[in-house]
Amino acid sequence: MRWLVLAVAFLALAAPAAASERHPTLAELEGQLMCPICEGETLAQSDSPAAQRIKAEIQGRIAAGDTRSEIKQRLVSEWGKRILAAPPREGFDLLAWLLPIVGLLGGFLVLGALAWRWSHAREPEPSPQRWSRNGHPLDPDEERRLDEELARFDG
Repeated sequence: MRWLVLAVAFLALAAPAAASERHPTLAELEGQLMCPICEGETLAQSDSPAAQRIKAEIQGRIAAGDTRSEIKQRLVSEWGKRILAAPPREGFDLLAWLLPIVGLLGGFLVLGALAWRWSHAREPEPSPQRWSRNGHPLDPDEERRLDEELARFDG
């Protein structure tokens, strides 16, 4: 039963992604591609002539029935990988996706280990000593004299 629920959930989540691959929209691709001449701006943020030309090319490719991957591959072959807003999830570029996750997991593991260590640290047992009011131990002569004085008041 559990496997059936997981399979249905997977298909429910995978179906929109597959449809988006076959029928991309300009708005979707504008957010995934960078303007080649505007520093740090996606196509959606840029109004430069180069961005307008790329948007028109994307519209033409969508109308021709190209998939999202085909459109991106065509633009990467023309402009290089710098046109992608996110690095591809393959080869060496996969590190850009994995390293932050590994870093976060490693940080959580270190924090968890430290928290466990701090919570399980034992305080040393205090040695049985007699202490005065000021916190310093009495030497044997002072302790004897104190006992004699207290005995005189009791008696």
